[in-house]
Amino acid sequence: MSFSLKLYNTLTREKAEFKPIDARNVRMYVCGPTVYDYAHIGNARPAIVFDVLFRLLRHVYGESHVTYARNITDVDDKINARALRDHPGLPLNEAIRAVTERTETQFHEDVAALGCLPPTVEPRATDNIPQMTGIIEKLIARGHAYVAAGEVLFDTKSMRDYGQLSKRPLNEQQAGARVAVDAHKRNPGDFVLWKLSSHNEPGWESPWGRGRPGWHIECSAMSGRYLGEVFDIHGGGLDLIFPHHENEIAQSRCAHGTEVMANVWMHNGFVQVEGRKMSKSEGNFITIYDLLHTETFGGRKWPGEVLRLAMLMTHYREPIDFSVKRLEEAERLLAKWPAADLSDAAPCDTVLEALADDLNTVAAVQALHGLAQEANADKALLPVFAASAALIGVLPQKTEIDEAVAAEIDTRVKARLELLKAKNFAEADKIRDTLVAEGIQLKDGKDPATGERVTTWEVKR
Repeated sequence: MSFSLKLYNTLTREKAEFKPIDARNVRMYVCGPTVYDYAHIGNARPAIVFDVLFRLLRHVYGESHVTYARNITDVDDKINARALRDHPGLPLNEAIRAVTERTETQFHEDVAALGCLPPTVEPRATDNIPQMTGIIEKLIARGHAYVAAGEVLFDTKSMRDYGQLSKRPLNEQQAGARVAVDAHKRNPGDFVLWKLSSHNEPGWESPWGRGRPGWHIECSAMSGRYLGEVFDIHGGGLDLIFPHHENEIAQSRCAHGTEVMANVWMHNGFVQVEGRKMSKSEGNFITIYDLLHTETFGGRKWPGEVLRLAMLMTHYREPIDFSVKRLEEAERLLAKWPAADLSDAAPCDTVLEALADDLNTVAAVQALHGLAQEANADKALLPVFAASAALIGVLPQKTEIDEAVAAEIDTRVKARLELLKAKNFAEADKIRDTLVAEGIQLKDGKDPATGERVTTWEVKR
């Protein structure tokens, strides 16, 4: 097929053909987690969305020609507060390390269960402090930053086109919840690059005293270190456009004297839960861990591939309503797909064309479902199906079951048949639903000789 990858660019508000700066090293940066608490279902969406893009870029340009950087923010006031709350008996630095290491480990386990590949590089903020202070020194020297009341702040009025990404010019910006107004600021929109630390706060030595970085400078430093002053794609959630990504652009461009920081800016839409904004006060705050390991959502645990497919059934730029109904729909769809092993086969053109159109996973899933039905009838198509499913990271795997487990499943299937004979359909359905939830798909039929009901089963994940 003649391949043309088109992506929607938040910076231009247009969908255009993607042209990498260097096809031998396509570079993408995505804002990762602040590791003070377990990742929630809203955090899962960018992890999944940009993993699909990572897979697609690797397919187009080659695995060794794509660099995907996703950071770990391990210095933040929320982390400090959590460390003091959870480990009051430890010295602060040890308490912070305990929180960040535990939370980072859980994040990695969660996104792996969602089928996400590890990024090429995953820098931690605390390993890049010299890079941050270096950028700040450049900004001060070039007249884009100033020291006031123990802080170093970026001077937003020093940048003539500040606000390009969010389309919010300075004269239209209002101070509020996201933009604090302090007496020492020259302008209400000026933001912190470096702030002083007290004796009971983490800090590093700098030309402006012992302190710690502001949030935005971290990503400018890490993306610049690992991807260069200008790179191809920057991604994240819609909520990061302002102020985080806007301020990243301001810092990076003004420090390096470049026209852009990244050529393409991509943002995934918001996630609601059962039609409502997710929040702890609403009682609908759901972590990835809870969905995978507890029965707090829909009264059951959910497999990672079901969670992933449910996310991909909505276009990444659209809002998504995460619900039990949606998960059940994804599970039913996945149950109809054949188990397959990866091979060297080329993916289906229809799936590839859908993903090449600004990651249209909705169309890709539809095409995959059609291909799955064909592969169920013609096993020769299984390699093509497997290669196509691997592009979105949802591939039902062949699973071996030991004899003891198989015998136990046989017993439950026979018990269901007896319940059906006794017309106790409610209890029979409970057994079926439990087996399906465990990844066991039942298929009812008739014995051709006796006409009696028979049931076979297979592992679907």
